[in-house]
Amino acid sequence: MVIKKYFSASYAQARERFTQAARAGGFELGQVVHPTAVGPDGGSLSIDLAIHAPAGARSLLIITSGTHGVEGFCGSGCQVGLLEDAAFLAETKRRGVALLMIHGVNPYGFAHLRRVNEDNVDLNRNSADYSTLADSNPGYVALDPLLLPEVWPPDAANQAALGAYIQTHGEEALRNTVSKGQYVVPDGMFYGGAQTSWSTQAVHSILRAHASGYRRLAWIDLHTGLGPYGHGEKIFMSTDCAELERARRWWGNDVKPIHEPGSISADVQGPIITFSYDEFPGVEKTTLGLEFGTYEPLHVLQALRADHWLHRHPECEAATAAQIRQNLKDAFYCDNDEWKGLIFGQMRVVASQAVAGLCESDSDVTV
Repeated sequence: MVIKKYFSASYAQARERFTQAARAGGFELGQVVHPTAVGPDGGSLSIDLAIHAPAGARSLLIITSGTHGVEGFCGSGCQVGLLEDAAFLAETKRRGVALLMIHGVNPYGFAHLRRVNEDNVDLNRNSADYSTLADSNPGYVALDPLLLPEVWPPDAANQAALGAYIQTHGEEALRNTVSKGQYVVPDGMFYGGAQTSWSTQAVHSILRAHASGYRRLAWIDLHTGLGPYGHGEKIFMSTDCAELERARRWWGNDVKPIHEPGSISADVQGPIITFSYDEFPGVEKTTLGLEFGTYEPLHVLQALRADHWLHRHPECEAATAAQIRQNLKDAFYCDNDEWKGLIFGQMRVVASQAVAGLCESDSDVTV
């Protein structure tokens, strides 16, 4: 019953709860306000920070939420829960680990119930060399008109055509082609952009300001929408074998490399975590995408298709638009106590394991 109070019904409420919890926990607060975008109520949008940086700390744990906008309802709840978890905070402080929570990486998508940002860009496909990726996913272009037909809901002919594609190529091939990321259809699905977005630049600036000078860094990026209901898949995105060994030592052998068979995620290009490898080459890094399952894949895909169809058809009547947005939120956030308990319990364990792992080579734990 306590856990449900960590989670919010809107972006504005989530930001307020995060800020209040950080302030009550004695964290330094930070904020990067979006220069142009506003919320559905006309209010400002921002990426908010909670920072605990004890003098002499050699290790830093970063936890990010809302990289995919509407997925922030889950990630924010987990962050607020940790900020209000006295035992977790006490252990973090005892071990001398610095903590940086970045709330609402994509505040536009969070507030407007979209997975993408104000430019229809998927932020986990946006840290890339765009000049080399134009031909990286040729299969998407042919699929686009099938995924996003002129009429919504899709008619029988469209449903039959998509069913035939799945029968011929398989559901996994459909998922990989759609979600890998594409860089040629700006109003299409999983578009990675043509330049670095505001959110991506803001996160880069935040990390340069608050993540420099540490010997070890762990980064947990919170997501939803893939995998079994309530299960947290531990997705490993690096190709560093030593880092994978360390990640499995910390979090268990169920850490799954994204580029190997068996991962619930396509092998995406340009995840936001990539920046830490480019910016901090001499730092020991251990990163993880923690993905909590909601509903079966085709249900989630259908909600995403509708959302992108709406983006192409802003003239859609208000009631239909509101239902599409609500359906997308429901696909990525199970608003019930059981699911919230499942995901927060797993998040707390993963965060605690990261704190312990960051100190595994330290002999001077602060008491």
